[in-house]
Amino acid sequence: MSEQRLDTPGRVSRFRRPKVSLDTETFGRFAEWVARVMGTPQFLIWMTIFVIVWVVFNVVGLFGFRWDPYPFILLNLFFSTQASYAAPLILLAQNRQEARDRFALDEDRRVAAQTRADMDFLAREIASIRMGIGELATRDYIRSELRAELRDLLAELDRRDDNAG
Repeated sequence: MSEQRLDTPGRVSRFRRPKVSLDTETFGRFAEWVARVMGTPQFLIWMTIFVIVWVVFNVVGLFGFRWDPYPFILLNLFFSTQASYAAPLILLAQNRQEARDRFALDEDRRVAAQTRADMDFLAREIASIRMGIGELATRDYIRSELRAELRDLLAELDRRDDNAG
């Protein structure tokens, strides 16, 4: 084996870190589950019970168990570790919720714009139908015109009868 000098660049090591591939969707669902569980009263109750049992065992020394005497450094380490993992998971869950909310807002805006366009189109169609109806003869108008023509015909027939007789 040759001696390697520290003042010259070395060769690239053949050691490669293994690639860790995570399914981001699965990990995101896990983060949301953690956020949901940690935000429940049941979690707080169980955590409180855990702390009380821990303190009782380590202060009183029940059954000879006293692995973490006061000031409970191991318990503090446990909570610090829990917090260091919980905070990023909760932030990830919040970011995913924010992305879903943003998508829903964009979709709502798109649907509202489409609905507005549909309403404008229907309003124009109704206006054109009203204008068209204004130009059409109604049944009452046709009846009145037919009655007037019938009167005129009857009047002419009466004149012809008077002239003929």
